[in-house]
Amino acid sequence: MINNIIIPVAVLAVLGFIFAAILGLVSKKFYVEKSVKEQEVRNALPGANCGACGFPGCDGLATAIANGEAPVDGCAIGGKATADAVASVMGVEAAGGDDRLVAVVKCDGNCDAAKDQFQYSGLEDCRAQISLFGGKKACNYGCIGCGTCEKVCPFDAIHVKNGVAIVDREKCVACGKCVAACPKKIISLVPFKQKQVVICSSHDKGKDARTKCSNSCIGCTICAKTYPEAFKMDNFLSKEVWGNDFDPELLKQAADKCPNKCIEIFE
Repeated sequence: MINNIIIPVAVLAVLGFIFAAILGLVSKKFYVEKSVKEQEVRNALPGANCGACGFPGCDGLATAIANGEAPVDGCAIGGKATADAVASVMGVEAAGGDDRLVAVVKCDGNCDAAKDQFQYSGLEDCRAQISLFGGKKACNYGCIGCGTCEKVCPFDAIHVKNGVAIVDREKCVACGKCVAACPKKIISLVPFKQKQVVICSSHDKGKDARTKCSNSCIGCTICAKTYPEAFKMDNFLSKEVWGNDFDPELLKQAADKCPNKCIEIFE
């Protein structure tokens, strides 16, 4: 009886030792030594392994940079500091200045403002809900609110609150995963220094837009008339002009005059 237990255990132990030895020999034979430069580039990268750069993690990007196959500012989340550090390793200068981006959800259609056209009970995924007549919200441009963007964000920088996704600007590193995941395409990457953002994506005419969501842009043109250098109209929707040299007082005036308060001003 004891032999029936000991023998199989012993066989498994011997086989384990043999396989471990074989794996060790194979790993030594096929080991590819990293260059010093590649290792230094890898040390300069943040180590998030988010894949936003388009390579398989920081190791993949480090190899590509060291081989001249990717730019020194290829890390999407590291910003200027990381680009400068990598450039120093590579013996070059990083192009550009402090051009950090941040994600913005162009919708303020929360549960208090946006009307629903049906009750949804199913998989909590925006891509699944959109297959049902474009989603439950009456506004065809609005945030669905199932949190697909929240689930894909590796930095805990976006969360659904009261039925609409909101970005934590300090945590966001502009990796772009939320932008790619949003089926409504209402998440954009804008310059962090951008002061004014229109948080609506509806191109419906005023009456229709207001009927569906009380926070929507109604295309009244007041903001564009108040500060035409900072806002422009596009098919019944106000859009911010990109830049960081706008007059704060005029921006505030335009935002205050917006009847549905769909212009957000960042400090």
